[in-house]
Amino acid sequence: MSAPVFLGIIGVGGVGTAFLHQLARLPNAPKLILLARSTQTLLSPTPSYSPSIPAAEWKTASATPSLTKSGALSAEEIANYLSSAPGRSILVDNTSDPALAASYPIFLRKGISIVTPNKKGFSSDLSLWKDIFASAAQGNALVYHESTVGAGLPVISTLRDLVATGDEVTRIEGVFSGTLSFLFNTFAPVGGAGAGRKWSEVVAEAKELGYTEPDPRDDLNGMDVARKLTILARIAGLEVQAPDAFPVESLIPEELRGLDGSAEGAKTFMERLAEFDGQMTEIKESAEKEGKVVRYVGSVDVGKKEVRVGLQRFDKDSAIAGLKGSDNIISFYTKRYGSNPLIVQGAGAGGDVTAMGVSADLIKVVQRLQ
Repeated sequence: MSAPVFLGIIGVGGVGTAFLHQLARLPNAPKLILLARSTQTLLSPTPSYSPSIPAAEWKTASATPSLTKSGALSAEEIANYLSSAPGRSILVDNTSDPALAASYPIFLRKGISIVTPNKKGFSSDLSLWKDIFASAAQGNALVYHESTVGAGLPVISTLRDLVATGDEVTRIEGVFSGTLSFLFNTFAPVGGAGAGRKWSEVVAEAKELGYTEPDPRDDLNGMDVARKLTILARIAGLEVQAPDAFPVESLIPEELRGLDGSAEGAKTFMERLAEFDGQMTEIKESAEKEGKVVRYVGSVDVGKKEVRVGLQRFDKDSAIAGLKGSDNIISFYTKRYGSNPLIVQGAGAGGDVTAMGVSADLIKVVQRLQ
């Protein structure tokens, strides 16, 4: 008989809501006993841990008298609750909270497995990365984080398989940001159809369509891509200390980098961005004179132990130049695959596809725990 598996979820934003919809349709889903939002936590009552929280009706579940309502709980309190359940427990962190990510070792040492799209725990200080996996081994727990790179694309699992089977990964290169993919595919398309578009107009359009973060500077500073490259470099065997330990080219004009991080600062940034359209147009036209297009990419040279994030020029018939919309493309160059890399390509952003990666990870963890 399979051992019971219990589930706690933190975060019900865009990805969290999509994940709950998918969870409700999963056959043999684990028993949902904790659902935490920023100010409220919903729990199955102890010691029975029954009834469970209905994933399909989570929005109205707080009105169920038999469920326990609480304010925000600390990571230690949540870990104690989940570890006391009569079976194995899994925490799904659908937030981007760095403090929660830093608490993963607390859960893992108590035998609680982690499934998450939160990049912070795996791309911050190297000591936290090491502590997470050492704690998982200590607690006999599992850590799955496919959606931290490429949303639902099988990027991390592919790289881990290459490494685990003894292949020698020499280089990783690609477009890792759905936002920046859309920006450059629109601003500097291969066919030249966007020749008349101004950079500020394309950024404003991407913001309006919901492709950027609420503050587009969070995409344009390159740190999201840098975090993804940090994760892949570490899996490939490089001890990258942090995402600011290698060159990262910011697309925020130098004159606007002093604006504060408030909503007002973001508004001022968008209002003034047009003043610097000429800089991006010059970069685009310089590439066009060489018969190329400019794209924002990340690369890991394993042999040279070099990681870089920034603008590069590509031939118009290259796979990277030919991307459409907000697609990602990641190429793995290895000893086995020779000069033809193993390529993973597809939608690399969006709540539904990110949640799909989380759901797939959850299924894998449940299968391994039972």
